[in-house]
Amino acid sequence: MSAEHILAAGGVPWRLEGGDLQLGIVHRPRHDDWSFPKGKLRHGEHPLLAAVREVTEETGLQLVVGRRLPSRSYLSVDGTKSVDYWSMQAAGAFVPNEETDCLTWLTPEQAVDRLSYTDDRSLVADVLAVPVAPVRVLLVRHGRAGSSEEWSGPDDERPLDERGAAEARALADVGRVFQPARVVTADPVRCRQTVGPLAERLGLQVGPAPEFGEDGYAEDSAAAQGSLRALLDAGSLTVVCSQGGVIPDLLESLLAARPLITGVSPRRRADRAPARKGSMWALTAWGGHVVSADYYASVLPGAASSRPGVTDR
Repeated sequence: MSAEHILAAGGVPWRLEGGDLQLGIVHRPRHDDWSFPKGKLRHGEHPLLAAVREVTEETGLQLVVGRRLPSRSYLSVDGTKSVDYWSMQAAGAFVPNEETDCLTWLTPEQAVDRLSYTDDRSLVADVLAVPVAPVRVLLVRHGRAGSSEEWSGPDDERPLDERGAAEARALADVGRVFQPARVVTADPVRCRQTVGPLAERLGLQVGPAPEFGEDGYAEDSAAAQGSLRALLDAGSLTVVCSQGGVIPDLLESLLAARPLITGVSPRRRADRAPARKGSMWALTAWGGHVVSADYYASVLPGAASSRPGVTDR
């Protein structure tokens, strides 16, 4: 009988104290060890949502999800365990619970000395690989909207189909953990329908951004590129819903400096940036420049493509 393959997810909580970076690690009395919080996925659960749930349960902290960190795989007593990690900006006070009885905030150097496991210690280097900064833009391609050949009305009025509506609902779950402050969209109905549930969940209005639509982009691509750069330099996160004829070209110049990219195979990284329907790019920015870009091919719960694939650097 083959060993079980266990899927898990977790996070590296961080905060700035007096301008200095501190990482939060927890003590588990059952194992008498120090580690970053993590736990098993529930059936059909998106890894990112599992990571937020587990870190919240083990720490009680308020979290804002940041960039994706490399996954780890190792042998446990139950079988092979694969763990996906995210950087998470944290606030609030630790709340003791059944699994963890203590959380301590340490500098990266102190954390390396305190952590019990090699994999956790190597995560510290991954956190420091680029400036520790927040995600500033979620660049979303609208969900599936059926066949344009089978739609008799104006293309801008073509609505989401059943799968596209499910993708919009999933985006409302996944997108909220990044804590967006603004939601804007290109003109087509399918774009507005894709981000509508997320905006409603957050209590936000969906703003117009016609420059991110295929028609607007064809007329003046520089306008969209300038808008995106301004959003990357803003003090909060914006969700932008765009189209497949825009996103790859829009990202090309931003990713030319080769930031850390996850979710895209090394072979595809030589091609144009992917942008399948219902997908999302999370762009982490420092000083207005993209330092990491995480591609989520799907936000649907339990979808095979929702499990992050981490590329080489």
